[in-house]
Amino acid sequence: MTTGTPTTQVRRPTGMAVVQRALAATTAVLLAIDAFVHFHDADLYDTVTTATLSQGTLFRAQATAAAVVVIALLIRPHPAVWAIAALVATSAATAVLLYTYIDVGALGPLPNMYEPTWALPGKRASAVAETAAALLAGTGLVLSLRIGRGPSTSPDDLPILPSGRR
Repeated sequence: MTTGTPTTQVRRPTGMAVVQRALAATTAVLLAIDAFVHFHDADLYDTVTTATLSQGTLFRAQATAAAVVVIALLIRPHPAVWAIAALVATSAATAVLLYTYIDVGALGPLPNMYEPTWALPGKRASAVAETAAALLAGTGLVLSLRIGRGPSTSPDDLPILPSGRR
């Protein structure tokens, strides 16, 4: 009979878990930059509007989505969170590049957001952060899917027993 306090084992994170956490933290910082710029600049774009929506409202929606993803990435970088992070970052990067170089005009409820300059405060930093976040989120998604699968359990990977069976 053994007496005393039970010991608890501390599991050390694997190398891939550390890499995934670092990717999550870096992606979260990049999306936080995106959220800050969009929240900060939203009131500058409230006058660009259609009957339904203003560009300022779209900026606030983008900032809110990015902020929610930042929190989710820091809490639990799950494949679904990585996929949403990739969508949020990619949509923002695509929009800023598209509306800087192409005059798309108004699309349905979306106002004409054409702005052919990089001179505006925060625009360049936000675009770089969004693009980098999209790439890192895609990498995080691939890694999390590979980690989630774990070791292969296909019959070909099982050892052959002395009886010849797997």
